[in-house]
Amino acid sequence: MPAESELVDALKEVIDPELMVNIVDLGLVYEVTPPTEEGGEAKVSMTLTSPACPAGPQIMQNAKAAVERVEGVGECDVTLTMDPPWSPERMTEDARDQLGIF
Repeated sequence: MPAESELVDALKEVIDPELMVNIVDLGLVYEVTPPTEEGGEAKVSMTLTSPACPAGPQIMQNAKAAVERVEGVGECDVTLTMDPPWSPERMTEDARDQLGIF
């Protein structure tokens, strides 16, 4: 069965098309739960940079697809939450560097 870290690594492949930074480094991923059995369901709780983010549906679909490509995952349930709201403080130093935020 895949570990949480494997799912997080898969989510790092999902790029926000507006900011060109991965969703993990942007701080959009709040919680990742691996499946409890081989071929089971993984869960991802995430947010967007704003509730009206035009790329939201694409980002969520890409997150689902990325996790479902991990060996041992059958399906992935991606839940969108706006609580707590996203803020730039959630970004990693790498994301800040990529966006030129110091």
